Amino acid sequence: MEVRPSRSWTTVLHLIVISGLIVEAIEPVSTSLLLGTGAAVLGRKLYHYLYETCDENWLKFNATGLKNDLDKKLYGQHVAHQVILKAVTGFMNNENPKKPLVLSLHGWTGTGKNFVSQLIAENIYQKGMKSNFVHLFTATAHFPHEAHIDKYKTHLQEWIRGNVSICPRSMFIFDEMDKMHPGLIDSIKPYLDFYDNLNGVSYRQAIFIFLSNSGGEKIVEVALDFWKEGKEREEINLKDLEVALSLSVFNNKNSGFWHTSLIDKNLVDFFVPFLPLEYKHVIQCGLAEMVSKGHAPDKEVVETMARDLNYFPKEERVFSMQGCKVIPARLDFYV
Repeated sequence: MEVRPSRSWTTVLHLIVISGLIVEAIEPVSTSLLLGTGAAVLGRKLYHYLYETCDENWLKFNATGLKNDLDKKLYGQHVAHQVILKAVTGFMNNENPKKPLVLSLHGWTGTGKNFVSQLIAENIYQKGMKSNFVHLFTATAHFPHEAHIDKYKTHLQEWIRGNVSICPRSMFIFDEMDKMHPGLIDSIKPYLDFYDNLNGVSYRQAIFIFLSNSGGEKIVEVALDFWKEGKEREEINLKDLEVALSLSVFNNKNSGFWHTSLIDKNLVDFFVPFLPLEYKHVIQCGLAEMVSKGHAPDKEVVETMARDLNYFPKEERVFSMQGCKVIPARLDFYV
């Protein structure tokens, strides 16, 4: 994390002048007048306005905003919608949580896992994913070499400890858990547990989110069974998936959670399944993408694009193999 040098109040006041917020308002009378109580208060307010700090100026949970975003922007994920909204809202409204919030999001690529973690960040931190208090790790970029796993463990522990010391309400997102070296994630187990504090640092207000493709096969299996039985996908509940999902990733050597104490000690609060998307959800994603690109939504164009994507089972073409992930790039070809 970048550490910015502190500024003196005189420098802050000078910034006020050059930024145009106060024009020719202060003459250089005397140091004592410039550094008076009013100037100090004004300087502090300006500092909190200009620089992100771990307080309500930059960090404030918007429960209504999260609900609206999940309602309007997340397609085909009624289970994830319900679990995420209740889990995050309940945790953020709890002034004295017993442990950090730990969520593990599972499903095939393109189903919305990264997107949901982005929505959570945007409704807690004013700067969203760009906040200094949101930390994103990807297995292939940050932990590429198995031979260095001991070094990674040490660095990861130090990074989490240091940043939670700066801001207790920090968020840590671990992407590509299915590519994480087994045992690495166990190194942060103490920070996720029911401790008041560890060496003077409390982690109980922090949020940990794990993103993984592992368990996707089990989720698809359940979704296919419901479809074959003529049931609506909206009939799928968390109880239909959570236990099987946790066992699947716990026993999968390529899940990053293989035999991990995080599961064994019940430190993951929710295993959140992301269902495979259907053709109608791909259409919704395509229309939303057209708007985001500044185009008028054209259903005919989006349907043409959606028909050219791959679906399974092969004959019935029920579920999209790529979800919404390829839509931003593919849509440009059809517009």
